[in-house]
Amino acid sequence: MQDNYLTVTALTKYIKRKFELDKHLNDIWLKGEISNFKHHSRGHMYLTIKDVYSRVNAVMFAGNNRALKFMPENGMQVLIKGQINVYEPQGQYQLYIQQMEPDGVGALHVAFEQLKEKLSKEGLFAPSLKKNLPMYPQHIGIVTSPTGAAIRDILSTINRRFPATSVTVFPALVQGEQAPASIVSSIKQANESNLQLDVLIVGRGGGSIEELWAFNDEQVARAIVNSDLPVISGVGHETDVTIADFVADVRAATPTGAAELAVPSKNDVQQQIHNATQSIRQMLTYRIEESNSKLDRLQKSYAFRYPAQLIKQKEQELDKKIDQLAKAVDTIYRHSSKQLEHNMLRLRNQHPNKQIDGTKNNLTQLSRRNEQAMFRLLEKHKQKFVAELDKLNLLSPLHTMKRGYSIAYKGNGSIIKQTSDVKVNDPVTLKVQDGLLNCYVSDIEEEK
Repeated sequence: MQDNYLTVTALTKYIKRKFELDKHLNDIWLKGEISNFKHHSRGHMYLTIKDVYSRVNAVMFAGNNRALKFMPENGMQVLIKGQINVYEPQGQYQLYIQQMEPDGVGALHVAFEQLKEKLSKEGLFAPSLKKNLPMYPQHIGIVTSPTGAAIRDILSTINRRFPATSVTVFPALVQGEQAPASIVSSIKQANESNLQLDVLIVGRGGGSIEELWAFNDEQVARAIVNSDLPVISGVGHETDVTIADFVADVRAATPTGAAELAVPSKNDVQQQIHNATQSIRQMLTYRIEESNSKLDRLQKSYAFRYPAQLIKQKEQELDKKIDQLAKAVDTIYRHSSKQLEHNMLRLRNQHPNKQIDGTKNNLTQLSRRNEQAMFRLLEKHKQKFVAELDKLNLLSPLHTMKRGYSIAYKGNGSIIKQTSDVKVNDPVTLKVQDGLLNCYVSDIEEEK
């Protein structure tokens, strides 16, 4: 019985084979909404196609999505051509997309709006990036097809308006898959050339949106932005608008319009020269007339008519000024001399030697007075000392000794005041006026 059971792999392969044999599933035309869109780093696109009630997983490999003119986004309604098959590792069916375009809006229109929004967010349309066109270009570069009607219109317009300008054509494909790379290469070649170009015209004649699509290419747009030369775009007819128009420094409605913007009209320049000449002539005439009038006034002035009298008058005025100056100098001199004498007198009166002599005299007087005061004070204290000494002598035992008295001391140095302080045979010392007597007690008698 176990031989009747299938493996999961066998079942999946069987179902996959059924899908492959069903011709209806190999050529599916599907309409739906994109969700869960993911663009893998290897180029493959994974997404879900859904409607109100159902959804199906889908994949569009890099080999198929490389030709897309727009970038799929979540929520976009699309028309799809592909086939249904089974993805064996997970045992689920999915849609393998071969072609895809927006539903209701052309793919090229969607791609145009997407690129326009992207470059706008990057700031490539900002006015601050726009370079000014030269007023009188000497050398113009043109990037376009060398065989189209556009180049003939541009050359004839430049030759008619300003034939003094040199022109160099940088041939480029302006239609087809190779056109964007060709245009980018020609723009770089123009910028890197040694021709000292002043401005660059990039454009072509009119056509369908498909024919003009090379000028909606992102690489072409970035080449225009990165150009060191000012770029004028002139693509198609007046109603045609391309990405190149937004990134160019100046947009012209047609190739002929680009040529008209690149060079001035020789008639206009001649008229400007004529106007400038007239203006200069009028200005010079006015300056000459004004100078003649000034010269006439000078010639009629007193100095020119009577120069000798004027010189004499000026010499008299000079003499007066010299006399006034001499008086002023003399007055200043006398005043300064008096001021100097006054200052010298003050200096002598306040000379340090005079002050030093006065200070020495004061010091001598003060020293003499100080000595006298000290002598008087010393005599006063001497007298006081003698008086005090006399008082002390009256109370001194030594003074009493002069009258025949003496003082007795025990052997330990204490004074003997009464007979009981000593015993018979004790040594005693008697201090008399002129010395000491060492004695022994031989007998003791007490007074009654």
